[in-house]
Amino acid sequence: MADDLVNPAAVTAKTLSAAQALVECLVLNGVEKVFLVPGESYLAVIDALFDQKDRIEVITCRHEAGAANMAVANARLTGTTGVVMVTRGPGAAHASIGIHNAEQDSAPVIMFVGQVAAGHRGRAAFQEIDYAQMFGGICKLALEIDRADRTVELVNRAFVVAQSGRPGPIVIALPEDVLHLDAGPQPPVAAKIARAAFPQETLPAIAAMLGKAKRPLMILGGVGWTNEARETLEAWARSTNLPVALSFRRKDLIDNASPVYIGDLGLGPNPKLIARAKSADMLLVVGARLGENASQAYTLFTPQHTARHMAHIHQEPQELGRVWPAAVVAASDLSAAALALATIKVAPFDPAWVKDAKADYDAFTRPVETTGAVNMSRIVAHLAEGLADDVIICNGAGNFAAWLHRFYRHRKMGTQLAPVSGGMGFGLPAAVGAKITYPHREVVAWTGDGDFLMSGSDLATAVQYGANIIAVVVDNGSYGTIRMHQERDFPDRTIGTDLNNPDFAAYARSFGAWAVTVERTEDFPQALAQARAAGRPALIHIKMALEDISPGKTLKMIHGTGVGKH
Repeated sequence: MADDLVNPAAVTAKTLSAAQALVECLVLNGVEKVFLVPGESYLAVIDALFDQKDRIEVITCRHEAGAANMAVANARLTGTTGVVMVTRGPGAAHASIGIHNAEQDSAPVIMFVGQVAAGHRGRAAFQEIDYAQMFGGICKLALEIDRADRTVELVNRAFVVAQSGRPGPIVIALPEDVLHLDAGPQPPVAAKIARAAFPQETLPAIAAMLGKAKRPLMILGGVGWTNEARETLEAWARSTNLPVALSFRRKDLIDNASPVYIGDLGLGPNPKLIARAKSADMLLVVGARLGENASQAYTLFTPQHTARHMAHIHQEPQELGRVWPAAVVAASDLSAAALALATIKVAPFDPAWVKDAKADYDAFTRPVETTGAVNMSRIVAHLAEGLADDVIICNGAGNFAAWLHRFYRHRKMGTQLAPVSGGMGFGLPAAVGAKITYPHREVVAWTGDGDFLMSGSDLATAVQYGANIIAVVVDNGSYGTIRMHQERDFPDRTIGTDLNNPDFAAYARSFGAWAVTVERTEDFPQALAQARAAGRPALIHIKMALEDISPGKTLKMIHGTGVGKH
């Protein structure tokens, strides 16, 4: 096929090259932003983007993982498909972190990755990788456009698969010679996405289960919710005194101030919420997969209990019964399911059941005491009080995030971006992607010291595109989560977790950002006010005592409490 190469300039106005057809498909499918690190392996696509620069904004990133995570943020916030483009070999390997994040987070993302010329495949050519083999386990579909005349078909297939059922990432390899060839007579068209309707015949069974219950619990999760559906379901829960818990890193699905919201099932949850979930005699689970973190390492329930007392609704049929058998199952678009469930007529449950649960939540989220000069629980409380209800909070992975998840109260949907995969380095690029997606909303990146430096170069992207985020770096000089586990399981044998950090404020200023260092709780409000008024990307460097390793626990309290493996 390499012999069939044509000069891109020779493509007539009446025909499209594969690269041009690909970009036309992006336009027709509503793509407004492409996050990329350029590479010669897909240069023809970059050139085609030049012709569409008034319709698609190209965001040039500094690292492929950051570019992919920005696309994840874009997809999660808009509910549409995020697009990232990277070059072959090392570029694809770097971007795999973001693709794994997209898979775990159910984010519809398409990654276009350059590939060696079709005529060179199978020869261990320069930077050649079999992408179907490499990405097969962490994406919904990995394919290669090996024929130019199938470009429209395969790109539209990617949009359909990315958005159908449980959303997720798609990887499309682009042989560099095929991109120049005539895409054929099939004109670019928009893909059509089908949504599963809610099976109305399941409503009587769910209503019967609710009618018999004394201690019911609704657990919400997943993606694809509309505001109308979420608000309607919350109102129904209030009218029935039905307590609502949220799944791992889905804290923005319901107003945390709602009288029926009782907490989230994730890392470091409220022990009283765990006890209440175990005692529930009816579980109405909508959108949540109840994976490892949400189910507390699969200990929260038993299959025998869920088989008799759980109604499980999810977009993806294969997620139903995957781990937990249920008395009633339904494969449905989540918003359609929410609107249907809200029509169920059921007598209100004992108000004490939800009031006591809400009181436990309120007690658990009050500030705690710390040993150092920085009390992170009070800083997070101020953050929640000082910012608008629609501020987007993005975080990476580490113990620093536990303070945010426990003490921050989300008020609106679409305000939390957190890596379900537990991938470090997510928070900063997600914040940049969020701010580029919604320039008029405030965006905060909540990061740790180790976490931040895995993607700190994305400050350059923020400055370049005027993405005026506020980055908070929680600095305790350690890979804190691993240090905590070492202290618990291998006391007095800590190794490999100490960090020699830079002056993060000076680092940020070198990019052109505004920055300040905070070493006392009482200095944070002024720092936040200055950061909000800076008119450019800003960074607040908070120096925190390592001893205050997690909310309500110090290293001394944790030391030697585990079983140990030595």
